[in-house]
Amino acid sequence: MRISFIVAKAESNNVIGIDNKLPWHLKDDLQNFKKYTMGHHILMGRKTFESIGRALPGRMSLVISSTPRANEENVLWFTSIFRAIKQAERSGETELFIIGGEKIFKYALSLVDRIYLTEVKGDIKGDVYFPQLSLKNWKKVSEQTFPQNADNDHEFNFMILDRK
Repeated sequence: MRISFIVAKAESNNVIGIDNKLPWHLKDDLQNFKKYTMGHHILMGRKTFESIGRALPGRMSLVISSTPRANEENVLWFTSIFRAIKQAERSGETELFIIGGEKIFKYALSLVDRIYLTEVKGDIKGDVYFPQLSLKNWKKVSEQTFPQNADNDHEFNFMILDRK
């Protein structure tokens, strides 16, 4: 099973959120997120799950929290990232997507094989950050630039990186 990050971060300072929300509106990036994660398991921390507000349709949410909760439809709660990963493997998952937040990204960085990375242009303020990434350990598979327009309040690049 491939383990992947899918993340949007500010290019200048690695910001990924502010006040438990995304600090931008990028319709094209949300469409990419849906395209790649649909039909897969998505792993996230409790705060990320709460910021989304619900289970995303067509995906199994694996939520990490120090306080376990009752599972619900399409949402399984875990106190360990490793237990969540094992659950995805047991269910036959081919690619597990880790979607945040900061603590989960930091903890799981050594586990991932691929990163679907959106780098947002501009000076963006925030209070949650993606860990520093050394690109020497990654090979760029593809890259696409999206302009700022009515659907995207910032220009951004979307790239796929595989671990070397």
